[in-house]
Amino acid sequence: MNLFDNTLRDGGNVVGHGFSTELTVSIVKGLLNAGIRDIELGNCKGLGAYEILGADKAPSDQEYFDVLQPYLHQGRIGMFMLAKCAREENIQKAAAAGLNFLRVGANAGDGAGSVEAVKLVKAAGLICRYSLMKAYVSTPEELAAEAKMLQDAGVDKITIMDSAGTMFPQEASAYVKALKAAVTIPVGFHGHSNLGMSQANALAAVAAGADEIDCGLLGMARSAGNCATELAAATLKKEGYLPDVDLYKLLDYLDTELIPAMQPYGYHVAVNPTDLMLGLSGCHSNFLPMFRKVAEEEKVSLLRLIADVSAIDRKAPPEELLRKVAAMLK
Repeated sequence: MNLFDNTLRDGGNVVGHGFSTELTVSIVKGLLNAGIRDIELGNCKGLGAYEILGADKAPSDQEYFDVLQPYLHQGRIGMFMLAKCAREENIQKAAAAGLNFLRVGANAGDGAGSVEAVKLVKAAGLICRYSLMKAYVSTPEELAAEAKMLQDAGVDKITIMDSAGTMFPQEASAYVKALKAAVTIPVGFHGHSNLGMSQANALAAVAAGADEIDCGLLGMARSAGNCATELAAATLKKEGYLPDVDLYKLLDYLDTELIPAMQPYGYHVAVNPTDLMLGLSGCHSNFLPMFRKVAEEEKVSLLRLIADVSAIDRKAPPEELLRKVAAMLK
């Protein structure tokens, strides 16, 4: 099971059409440092959209290519591309820049018209991902048949996109099961939070056999946002997945760098790292002032203190216990 972070593509909707090169580098480094290697970035409308669609409230594709060079060998980094924007010249430039993949996107039911885009990506020597956008307009059986056709056309990985955030967990499960029965390539799930279901749908998708979950740091994405990367990491690690993801490094990056960087944009963080850790550890927020006090005085990580103390006593941890644990954290 794998996380596929879309912050730097879908999250670009929060700031225009894409993040600045400076923030792009910051986020790539934060993800890689936390052990998240699969990263989609660039213009929120995809490769070529700057010129073809006039999505110019972002750096150009070439500017993104340039700043990525030091990091490409550290992960599996690529871009999205709408099938209607597929141009051989742009695809060849992406390959020459060293990208790992392009993810072709088209609405469910439009796969036959996307085969040429898939062939161009494969001819360039890139991994071809594919997004079945608005997956809910097809039945699970129809979507599975389309996925099989796309696999036969050369697609390497395929994603079920709940683009409007309309699915319930049982629906996410049904789509995943149908595709897993029809194809042998990895199947991913991409959920939005319009009904507050993205996290529940992600867990249901994994339980149904999904190989990958799309997510975005702080839930950043179009409309109500995506399944938050940090929430997906926390809950899936609790379920025994993602052994290589360092949740503490991820949350520290959010606390110290990304959340402050998003303040000028007025972005609201629904679940901050401290509240996430309270929930993950089963620690009541009534104890938070005491935890903050001890963490500050003992100069230890607040999040680790919450987790380690709660593993011992979640009901009524005394300050003495907090200081004893803090001493072990030093």
